[in-house]
Amino acid sequence: MKISGVDIRPGNIIEYEGGIWKVARIQHTQPGKGGAYMQVEMKNLMDGRKTNVRFRSADTVEKVRLDTQEYQFLYEDGDMLVFMDTNTYEQINLPADLLGDARPFLQDGMQVQLEMWEERPISVQLPQQIEAEIVEADAVVKGQTASSSYKPAVLDNGVRIMVPPHIESGTRIVVDVYEQSYVGKAN
Repeated sequence: MKISGVDIRPGNIIEYEGGIWKVARIQHTQPGKGGAYMQVEMKNLMDGRKTNVRFRSADTVEKVRLDTQEYQFLYEDGDMLVFMDTNTYEQINLPADLLGDARPFLQDGMQVQLEMWEERPISVQLPQQIEAEIVEADAVVKGQTASSSYKPAVLDNGVRIMVPPHIESGTRIVVDVYEQSYVGKAN
């Protein structure tokens, strides 16, 4: 589906110069001289390159619709990750860097969404929130107010996040995978 350059929004997947790009940020700019344009920051889903492009209202781009399929993570094989289609039990190997910053949160047996373009997987979406255990937490500094102070802690997957002062080592918490932030205590 063709859309105007000024109708591009964050999260859109567009086809640009023969590649598939995911829009990260946009900024509408209206200079004093000349026409308005949309400054678009986007990332190539095939090779990971990032770029900034200006689109005017007269420019049109192709908005791409991706198919999603549910897969289960099985195991790691070197720098490849092995996933299984939950319907056909077919296995697929994908490079670990396809997950980006969310990679440490991938757990054995986790259900994930693979986004496919022309039958090729181009991105892996983990659940938005997962449970993790605190393995190391700094001591609370007396005198700090509980409302605004957070302290550093290390999760069982090695990721460092900020947690409220009452969270101690050994506590299971809920973590936002993509923000890498504390959500709450696990039940």
